[in-house]
Amino acid sequence: MLRLGVQTNNVIEDNCPQDGFALLKRAGFSCADFSLNGYLKNTDVYKSDINQFFSRSVQDLEAFFGSHKQGAAEEGILISQMHMPYPIYVPGGDKELNDYLREVVAPKSMALCSFFQCPYIVIHSYKLALYLGSERREWEQTEQFLDTILPMAKEMGITICIENLYDSVGGHLVEGPCCNAVKAAERIDRINDKYHAEILGFCFDTGHANLIGVDFENFITILGHRLKVLHIHDNDGRQDLHQIPFTFTATRENKSSTDWDGFIRGLRNIQFDGVLSFETAPVLNAFPEGMKETVLGFIAQIGKYFAEQING
Repeated sequence: MLRLGVQTNNVIEDNCPQDGFALLKRAGFSCADFSLNGYLKNTDVYKSDINQFFSRSVQDLEAFFGSHKQGAAEEGILISQMHMPYPIYVPGGDKELNDYLREVVAPKSMALCSFFQCPYIVIHSYKLALYLGSERREWEQTEQFLDTILPMAKEMGITICIENLYDSVGGHLVEGPCCNAVKAAERIDRINDKYHAEILGFCFDTGHANLIGVDFENFITILGHRLKVLHIHDNDGRQDLHQIPFTFTATRENKSSTDWDGFIRGLRNIQFDGVLSFETAPVLNAFPEGMKETVLGFIAQIGKYFAEQING
């Protein structure tokens, strides 16, 4: 049976993290996606409103998260993946901001990933195609950034995962970085060959894919073994809502707006054996606090359904 995971955001509290991990266990999860991005929020980064959380030494950060690591271990929850704060580069941002993101936030995120003995960390590639004029030049900038942390990944035994993103142009959603599976596969293979290690992989985000009309089965099948982690969530095809799968329908006949059948077929095609990890933290804000365990349990039940279908 495939393992099930979900974000720590809106579940794990810093003052008593073990309680949150115990809740995840009761709900039916054995893994967690550690929401490191919650400690430096993207809305603040875009406003150049940087808190000093990552200005602490690595030793101080490890001490801060010591109870989180211990709480997860005691409840038998594996930190199976982590999300680096994003964006890691702000187009038009001042040099001081972008230097801080690259030189402080990124390497300390890697150190914390290693501290948690987490095998995968997801990053957002640079969104620069509109500024530089091409996707190729955009990727070149992302690869230059990757080269600053890939040696750390190799030393620490971590796989960095790039993620399919979307962008917005004139109020319309368009493809963002890493939306071409063929290019992504070629780039991952080339970089792993260069470093003689499997240090770059892919995170497939179902919500982002749905927004821009990606063929789920084809995309996943092309990625094959390069697909390491998942961000599973749903939306209406218009906004990145991070909702529970099967929530939205495209017609009055209640056909799902997201191609979950293609998702299942794709994972079955590549014999995916990782974690079915849900990126549905915002959902928990929509329900009363007293229903949190029930909602998490429902998400886990959907995960069990996916696992049964994928395993055939």
